Amino acid sequence: MTTTPDGTLSATVLEIQRMSTEDGPGIRTTVFFKGCTLACTWCHNPESLDTRPQIQWVDSRCIGCRLCVEVCPVGALSFDEGVRIDREKCTACGTCVEECPSTAMELLGRRWSVDDLVAEVIKDKTYYETSGGGITASGGEATMQAPFVAEFMRRLREAGVTTALDTCGQTSWGNLEAILPHTDILLYDLKLMDDEAHRTFTSHTGERPRDNLRRVAAYRRTHETPHTLWIRTPIIPGATDAPANIRAIGEFIAAELDGVVQRWELCSFNNLCRDKYLRLGMVWDFHEAELIPKATMESLAAVAADSGVDPSIVHWSGVTRLEEDAANGEEQTKVRKIDCC
Repeated sequence: MTTTPDGTLSATVLEIQRMSTEDGPGIRTTVFFKGCTLACTWCHNPESLDTRPQIQWVDSRCIGCRLCVEVCPVGALSFDEGVRIDREKCTACGTCVEECPSTAMELLGRRWSVDDLVAEVIKDKTYYETSGGGITASGGEATMQAPFVAEFMRRLREAGVTTALDTCGQTSWGNLEAILPHTDILLYDLKLMDDEAHRTFTSHTGERPRDNLRRVAAYRRTHETPHTLWIRTPIIPGATDAPANIRAIGEFIAAELDGVVQRWELCSFNNLCRDKYLRLGMVWDFHEAELIPKATMESLAAVAADSGVDPSIVHWSGVTRLEEDAANGEEQTKVRKIDCC
């Protein structure tokens, strides 16, 4: 987050995703802010990790004209069975994006002012009103640009739009406290309870997210906002999917957050981000990982429901692994539709 010479707040936004049904109730527009305070090895949005804009090449759109190579002012591009990006040289100036005739070159990240971003997302207000939806600030980690997000969401609530903040909790309490007064719904990640495992898989322990969540619970008991708190746990094979981890998270919710959590969502792993890593020249630790079987998700949901929380708050969602159907011998995709998260 920065300010322009005239004092206007601006922030780097990765993407504005309309018609979303996975980031809070109803039909929503999710604003993905760039930059993250964690480095989860399973991250499904690797393009959101870096605070800076980035260039990516989409091979399926490329016509091989090499114009991008010719116009790059710093010589960061070459062509060898496709465009190669020297990320040490690339400044993400966007020249190649502007000149590419087939939109194969994309700029990930754009500066927005509060005025312009509010005007853009408010266009879909009718959808929010009719579906019970609204705007979700996500990332990356939206609290990295807290002054902008706070003002953005304040303006939206003034316009009658419901707001949600999606956070991993790895941030200062000051950043959270600045945004909470303007947040109707808080979506908060609890990934791993073992601190060493949390550090291994995310680069930090879970101490700060837990401490901040305790503060959120206390804040909710004395303030009108956020009026809704959802806990979300990504179920990642070999990382967060141990029954002991799920039980420990449930015990924490029951002991520390009693009565303030409306929903605990277990979100099944998906591998649709493989190409994102390839386009960014990054290695993904979960490239070979398979989807989780439906039976595993149901079993983990049962563990969660038996962990001391109110069982009615436990839900699971997402696509699960193709499995053999015992009745007809056919493979079917086992899907539980995300109904509000």
